[in-house]
Amino acid sequence: MIVIGTDTHKKTHTCGAVNALTAAARDELTVPARKHSFGKLLVWARKLDPERVWAIEDCRHVSGSLERFLIARGERIVRVAPKHMADARRSSRERGKSDSIDAFSVARAALKEGIENLPSAHLDGAALDIRLLVDHREDLIHSRTADQQRLRWHLHDLWPELEIPAGALDTAKWLGTVARRLGRTPKTARVRIARELVREIAARTTRIRELEAELAALVESYAPRLLAERGCGPLTAAKLIGEIAGADRFATDAKLARTSGTAPIPASSGNTQRHRLDRGGNRQLNCALHRLAVNKGTWDPDAAAYLARKQAEGQSRKEALRCLKRHLARRVWRILKASPPIAIPPGTIPAVDALPTREPVTGSAPYFMPCTR
Repeated sequence: MIVIGTDTHKKTHTCGAVNALTAAARDELTVPARKHSFGKLLVWARKLDPERVWAIEDCRHVSGSLERFLIARGERIVRVAPKHMADARRSSRERGKSDSIDAFSVARAALKEGIENLPSAHLDGAALDIRLLVDHREDLIHSRTADQQRLRWHLHDLWPELEIPAGALDTAKWLGTVARRLGRTPKTARVRIARELVREIAARTTRIRELEAELAALVESYAPRLLAERGCGPLTAAKLIGEIAGADRFATDAKLARTSGTAPIPASSGNTQRHRLDRGGNRQLNCALHRLAVNKGTWDPDAAAYLARKQAEGQSRKEALRCLKRHLARRVWRILKASPPIAIPPGTIPAVDALPTREPVTGSAPYFMPCTR
């Protein structure tokens, strides 16, 4: 078998094939990063070896077109995290940096980590749509926040006595109040800019709320059982679905936990047995699991009891939440694996009792019983 490492860029894609047993270089090829050139890569790879795995550095937008092309034609792809590439470049025997060197480094990094231990890439259009809408909503929020900060400085310069509460510029009431006051003020350059900022903030707020409603309907259709989890709202569920990008990519919940950074890292030596916090992994996915853990600790009696038990054992609140996040990674993985996307009319969430139940997993005990709203 060969492993084909791919160094992707906006203009070109460079591939380097290595032997899976010896990591020796077999061949390399560079093609333009255009769809009509992807076929050349596929023909080249098929001539090298009938059994092959593509290892692509996880660069999302740069590598997305190539991934979709290869997956649609039955090729197996694993994603190599950028942090693995940093270690591979430092330990490489070949000095310097080039697209060819990086391509072979990607392949050897995949072999070092183990092909079976890396998340696979596969087509999941619904999850991709959810992730794109979540990212777009977050971009709009960041842009709105920047506009709100500029508007506050302009308003302070105009009326230092005007006090606007924190978060008030998200509401139609305060935006209307500010717009009316600006409308009665002489039309200086500062006033015109402030009025334009008010219109931009109002438009972005409307679009953000429309996206939230659209995401709620998509999540309801994709994973109703996840949405039925107590403490898991539509936005948290959408973030989990978009960042996981298909639970089938992960053979076990442990691999998902490692990818999300919720699995502790062994740090033992001699007679000292301990684990430390993993600060790596997908931090967006880790953040979504953290929000879910905090919400469950507040609204779910079973999760609250679990946290209290961990704290009674001498752990801090943060340490107890980390333990809960590891359990939630398992729970979310099982829900998404057992609940394929269901087409249901928007606006109706099925009752938990009406949904198909999961089969018990042999050899592992649930950390708390399934809960309803």
